Parts: sequence; structure tokens; C-alpha cells
Amino acid sequence: MHPDSPVARAGAATAAAAGDAHEPLRGGFTSTRFVLVEPSHPGNVGAAARALKTMGFSRLVLVAPRVPQVHCDPEAVAMASGADDVLAAAHIVPTLADALAGVQWSLALTARTREYGPPPSAPRVAVQDACRQVAHGGDIALVFGNERTGLANDDVERCSALAHIPANPAYSSLNLAQAVQVLAYELRLAYLGESAPAAAFPAAAAVAPGAGSPLATSDDIERMYVHLENALIALDFLDPANPKKLMSRLRRLFARSGLEREEVNIVRGIAKHILMLKGKGGEKS
Repeated sequence: MHPDSPVARAGAATAAAAGDAHEPLRGGFTSTRFVLVEPSHPGNVGAAARALKTMGFSRLVLVAPRVPQVHCDPEAVAMASGADDVLAAAHIVPTLADALAGVQWSLALTARTREYGPPPSAPRVAVQDACRQVAHGGDIALVFGNERTGLANDDVERCSALAHIPANPAYSSLNLAQAVQVLAYELRLAYLGESAPAAAFPAAAAVAPGAGSPLATSDDIERMYVHLENALIALDFLDPANPKKLMSRLRRLFARSGLEREEVNIVRGIAKHILMLKGKGGEKS
């Protein structure tokens, strides 16, 4: 089942509501995906499912886990410790692009400094951006990397924003499930308006869904990058044999702007006309 399907979203809403029938859950609890990229250890996947359920979330997406049927693995089930429903409902997809399909904003978690990619922020700051994005009515995603190597640079560049947990620099190693717990906790406070009432969800909700142009989804933006890259190659501005991180820098530039769908269409329209003038055809993706 696709993580963006109506059935999946309905199931997520039911599972989240089951955690506490008296809790005033808001849209963020059912429109937030937690994405684990290539998780190695079944126990961490189970513990991550437990972390989500304790904070009222239920949408877990696994990208190419080392154990293909990890949601059925005995160690994962044991570590889920009662969050078997979240674990069993986890969606398994082959690529991060599949996990982010339909997502309008995504946050990559990283433990190390990156030369390229969006500028990092602390989780408490990043979740306020999440609240503002949720107020527009679309899905968002939090993306966590492999236990040993973290996220690849390409995965980080695919995300809209970057966050770093400011742990003890003398011993900054967080278990994958612990990192999920930290972010789920911060999101819970923000969604319930308890962490910073003046800047959290209630204020963000003042931005009425539908005000202005809708935000572009992750897949829309990725198609824009492909189209733009082809146009820059046609102009001989970008040498594919020696790209010099040009596209990485452009990704960082656009990531700071929070692209709207209409803005993506404008960039693609420019790219299309460049390709037409250069005799390379129009659509390239």
C-alpha cells in the first residue's frame, strides 16, 4: 500500500486516535511520516515504532530495510513492546523518492556537518517549520539514516530542511530509535501547542490552508531539478563531466525558499524554453 493512499491515511488516523481517545489530536499527527532509510537492525525498527506510538504518531515508512520483512521479525516485534499495530502497518518502499511521494516538506536528521544541503537547525526550531507546513494541509516527513552511515548526501539534498540533535560533543552517538523519540516528542509538543504557544501550531494555523499558491511536493521539485539540469547542460553552463557541485548549490538555494507549485512551474517553463531554443526538445522528465 502506498504511504500517501487514502486507506493508509485513514488507518493512520485510526491508530493515532486509539492511543488516547480523549486527546485532541490535530492534523500533524496523521499527516507526518517518519521515514527510516535502510535500517539495519530489526530491534531499532521495533523501538522506533514504539517511540512513535508513545507520542501519538503511527505513520512509519521503511526504505529498503536490510531485513525485507522486518515488520514481522521477532526482535522487531519484541522491541515494539505493544506498538505492534504501528510496526505491522509500516510501509516498505525501495527508494527515498518513493517514501517522499506526495510530501510537500521533509526534514533530514544528520549527526555530522554537511558541505551542501539545507542549513541545519535544532529540532525545537525545525518542528516549528513543520507546524507551518502542516497548516497548509499537506504531508510532511522526517527522514532518518542508516545506523552506521547515516543519510547519504543525495538523500539530504532531496529533503527540504536539515536538523541536528545537539548532543554531548564528547559522546554524541544516538541510537536510531532514540533520535526518532526526540523528534517525535518535540513534534508532539509543537502540535499540541505546549512548547511555545506563541510560535507553535495555533499561530501557524493562522495561515489558512489554500492561502496563496499550494506548496510544491517533493516529487514536483525533483522533476524540476532534472528539467533545470538538462537546460543548464544545453546552455553549456553545466558540464556533466565536471559539475562542480552546481546542482547541489542550487538545491540549497531553492531549499531555503519553500517552493510553491506555481514557482516550480515557472522554473520548469524557463527550462522548457531553453531546451526548445537549443533544439533539445521540451519536457525532459
